[in-house]
Amino acid sequence: MTEPTAAPPRFRPICLAGPTGTGKTACALRVAEYLPVEIISVDSALVYRGMDIGTAKPSAAELAQVPHHLIDIIDPLESYSAAEFARSAQTLAAEVLARGRLPLLVGGTMLYFKALFDGLSNLPQADEALRASIDARAAELGWPALHAELAVLDPVTAARLAPNDSQRIQRALEVCQLSGKPMSQLFAEQQRSSGVDWPLISLEPQDRGWLHQRLNQRFEQMLAAGLIDEVRALRARGDLHLGLPSMRCVGYRQTWEALDANDFSQLAEQGAAATRQLAKRQITWLRSMPQRQVIACDGPAPELHLLALLQKLLAATP
Repeated sequence: MTEPTAAPPRFRPICLAGPTGTGKTACALRVAEYLPVEIISVDSALVYRGMDIGTAKPSAAELAQVPHHLIDIIDPLESYSAAEFARSAQTLAAEVLARGRLPLLVGGTMLYFKALFDGLSNLPQADEALRASIDARAAELGWPALHAELAVLDPVTAARLAPNDSQRIQRALEVCQLSGKPMSQLFAEQQRSSGVDWPLISLEPQDRGWLHQRLNQRFEQMLAAGLIDEVRALRARGDLHLGLPSMRCVGYRQTWEALDANDFSQLAEQGAAATRQLAKRQITWLRSMPQRQVIACDGPAPELHLLALLQKLLAATP
């Protein structure tokens, strides 16, 4: 396969998704060598300042190489919703197009992609007091017990959540209590006219074992790069805790708990296992998106396949 060289004359926003560890950032940066790209991050962890190692945040050199958006935009004490993302992403994409450049939306937060494609629902805003109450009950009963409660209130949502997926179980219970309706019903009732119809390309492994090996190595590299010290510094602020979405990010929660116990003997395996579970959930989400065009991330030269597909999609842009 030859590398595409000529940029097409017209652009449209294009989404590049995939489970964690599949090389999305590397492929996007390679694309930027051939096309005038601006990257819009679709990652619920990269929004946080001061969380660099455990999020595999692009390096300063990479951030300088290509314009990036929606990275380092909030403090870990704050929250950022899928609805906020969808609004920001559409605004940013329009601004990038106005500059005559290609908006490439890159990431693995599938709830963000869902909000973007399906439109926004009228979900209630977060209620910190209610969340604290749910967290207190989880501390007493365990998240599997609260997952069982959710299965009664909203069986559709519960069926797609793992029993220990604390962040999403908390949000689903919160929505049920604030709105009086299951989250799945609110999603079904939402207005879909605000959704977008942008091409979706997905980097996915043909061999799940290939991805698992990469994820195991990746978490080991994060530990070697100073993940424990990064989380220790976040803890030292004194205003962060495990009830926050930022500290529940994969890798951060496991490291925080290891620091609580002062026992790091199982951290590498626990962090890698949590990352593998995240990748499995992401792949499940992707398989529910039939419009995606799949590139094998473990095949030969996925970045060249991506460039060729982008050229094809952009050449068809009206």
